[in-house]
Amino acid sequence: MSTPSPGAKDPSPTPEELREQVEHTREELGQTVESLAAKADVKAQAKEKAAEIKEQAAEKVRMVSDQIHDKAAHATQLVKDKTPDPVLDKAAQAATQVREAATRAGQLAAEKAPEPVREKAESAVNTAKANRTPLIAAAALFVVYLLVRRSRRCR
Repeated sequence: MSTPSPGAKDPSPTPEELREQVEHTREELGQTVESLAAKADVKAQAKEKAAEIKEQAAEKVRMVSDQIHDKAAHATQLVKDKTPDPVLDKAAQAATQVREAATRAGQLAAEKAPEPVREKAESAVNTAKANRTPLIAAAALFVVYLLVRRSRRCR
């Protein structure tokens, strides 16, 4: 509490002012206790940090995935641009034949394969569908490689 100072008209605080000071002090004390409790809660801090790191990792995965997708698309376009039309036509025909043969083989395998094998195959198909562009680019590069190799052997 305050001591009266010379020249002050109201040297002692009123009961209402004291109540306000006490309430203000309680609020400050409560905030301090909450702050200390938060600092002492190591488990909550660890969870918060783990969530933060997980979010950062997910963002990096999205970024790298986008970069890979862009590069695969760029590589596919470069292959298409630099490959002569007759080679592209042959590659398209070969891809169609491979697709048809794969469909027939898949149907035959699906008919004769046990259930766990079918489930794994279905999972692989879904993964391939999700990553179609890089697979098409790789297949196109492979077909071009085979055609170039074949044409060099014939010479």
